[in-house]
Amino acid sequence: MSNQYLYLALIVFAINLMPAFGPPTWAILVLFKLNSDLSFLPLLLIGVSAASLGRFLLGTLTGKLRNFMSERLKKNLLAAQKYLAGRKSINLFNLAFFAVSPLPSAQLFEAAGLLGMKLLPLTLSFLAGRTISYSIYLTGASTLKENGLGQLITSNLKSPVGIFVQVLSLVGIYLLTRIDWVSKVRHHDGGVY
Repeated sequence: MSNQYLYLALIVFAINLMPAFGPPTWAILVLFKLNSDLSFLPLLLIGVSAASLGRFLLGTLTGKLRNFMSERLKKNLLAAQKYLAGRKSINLFNLAFFAVSPLPSAQLFEAAGLLGMKLLPLTLSFLAGRTISYSIYLTGASTLKENGLGQLITSNLKSPVGIFVQVLSLVGIYLLTRIDWVSKVRHHDGGVY
């Protein structure tokens, strides 16, 4: 294995151990792709694996902080964990959303660790989602490296898949606003809202 792959793995792993303010992993992968001759697939696999391992360890280490918390706070966290664990439909939706979301994940892993939740399903969801999103970013970086910025912008504006994803995102946002969230919360909480 090239030293560059080892450096990449160490950098991505360390960044994903950071509890906040770390640069996004996709940006590191794109930087390596644009400034080296590293191959797409090893770059992707190392990035996804190192990021997943780093986030899993972050969640695990954050969970160890429970040992230093007051009994009242521990009981509160346990109640939150039981509530969330009992909501299978919400958990599946959250995992699916998290899998494809480009949003920062450090705080999610920290919260899951503090709540004592199972980190493996979250990590596997993270791994699957990041495989998809990092593939997209690395494909864009490869195209940029080969054809230049102008060609990349033009091809994305004409891409049927890109247009479909944008339209689907707008429809999703619209549908999200059509849900009566107040009634859902009131129904779940027994009318307290």
